[in-house]
Amino acid sequence: MRAHFDKLFNSSQQQKQLPFIYPLMIALASGAIFSFALAPFHWWWLAILSPALLYATLSQRSTKQAFSLGLAYGFGLWFVGAFWLYTSIHEYGDTSAPLSVLMIAIMALIMGLFSAVQAWVYRRFFPETPLTFAPLWVVFEWAKTWVFTGFPWLFAGYAFTERFLDSYAPLFGVFAVSFVVILLACALVEILRKRFFWIIPSAVVILGAWAVSFVSFVEPKPSKPLSVSLIQGNIPQDLKWLTEYQGKTLEIYAQLSRTEWGRDLIVWPESSIPLFQTDIEPFLKAMDEQAKSTNTAWVTGIPYWDLAESKAQGYPLYYNAMMASGSDASGLYKKQRLVPFGEYIPLSGVLGWVLPALQNDPSMSGFSRGDHDQKPFSIQGHALAAAICYEVAYPNLTRRNATNSDFLVTVSNDAWFKGTAGPLQHLQMVQMRAKENGRWFIRATNTGVTAFIDHHGHIVSQAPIDKKAVLRGELPAMQGQTWYNRFSDWPILGVSLLLLLLGWFYRPRKVDVSFKSRR
Repeated sequence: MRAHFDKLFNSSQQQKQLPFIYPLMIALASGAIFSFALAPFHWWWLAILSPALLYATLSQRSTKQAFSLGLAYGFGLWFVGAFWLYTSIHEYGDTSAPLSVLMIAIMALIMGLFSAVQAWVYRRFFPETPLTFAPLWVVFEWAKTWVFTGFPWLFAGYAFTERFLDSYAPLFGVFAVSFVVILLACALVEILRKRFFWIIPSAVVILGAWAVSFVSFVEPKPSKPLSVSLIQGNIPQDLKWLTEYQGKTLEIYAQLSRTEWGRDLIVWPESSIPLFQTDIEPFLKAMDEQAKSTNTAWVTGIPYWDLAESKAQGYPLYYNAMMASGSDASGLYKKQRLVPFGEYIPLSGVLGWVLPALQNDPSMSGFSRGDHDQKPFSIQGHALAAAICYEVAYPNLTRRNATNSDFLVTVSNDAWFKGTAGPLQHLQMVQMRAKENGRWFIRATNTGVTAFIDHHGHIVSQAPIDKKAVLRGELPAMQGQTWYNRFSDWPILGVSLLLLLLGWFYRPRKVDVSFKSRR
């Protein structure tokens, strides 16, 4: 039995190795190219080439070398893939260019530790095979959704949004897509090593993706479509929170909405009202009356001061929130996942120097987290599950909110990252969440990308970026439940852990002997 699994799992062989500097540079470069597989480039084949190169460079390496290779890969991945943070740090955070680049490099080093530890664990405890590399990759992607509060970006599965491998998403989520992508990447390396057995599992997962693309978990409800208007105000980020510009902001959104009253739903973006509800009650009352008089529901992003809860707790509690009002509409959603250095500054007394220009920005003044069991909005007889901005990057959070919903709605303000790949990568995640949960996603943003995304994750229509716009759509409510919405990430995590357990238990004895002599 052990001999059989030794043969199955152990794909490594003794070979002459290049000087370590060469695989180190290859690992760095392979990490750096990964983000070009994502929006806006969509060079999906790089999502296979990039991990394939890492898998190849790790062959026969010691644990120390594996850690270094993983760190190089992770640094390249995050420094290039998340460089869109530079715009918010430098241009809007009033941080010098050198310090901004240094901060991104530090972030890349910290996030690169995920790949470093992953590579170390892979070489220390498991035989070299796609059947351990792919599941370990998935486990570490999943860890990025909760370790250090989570930064769930740059997943391999996103490169195949709207491509045939994404048919696994309604079954087992984005991590299942990532699993297949990494398995194919490693199998490619094995095939190039003339281990042609890997053609078989590669063909199986590709044919499997084709087969499950014909499976439908959801269907339209027998009700008339919901007529929706999304309002994109295109408010510059450097003006958004200025006291003297607040009236102009409200005027812009009210003016753009003037022709839309009478439709079922009007949605304004995240923090489109740049004042607490307690400071703008007459305006909110007027909008509510306008909506009711035209049989329209109105949903808007707004900073919310919970007076009752603040009184009970003895200190003010502020939330980044969405609220619904108007005809046959109710609900309040408080954002659950806050962005460090985006909605609050960790240890602000110590780190206040990091982003000096943002210290007086109301959106940075220390929002509180919303409860995890909030109810969907009730809109014209439909249940709308909400997510605010960054939250759609968290698969399980969106899945939990989407339970028993007819539509998904998200509001965002990506003006922080104007002109970068960040907003388009963000949109890609919204597409994947729609596919995973089998629901249309309504997405209203300040500067773009405002869009309607169907239950297959396809963009049906979108507004032009960086322009004032109104986007109209007729959306069918969906019923039914995908496997992913029902079972969450547990099936793919369970399969991954089982493969890792088998790989560890049946690993060749010489693996242990080798590391005792090479540590």
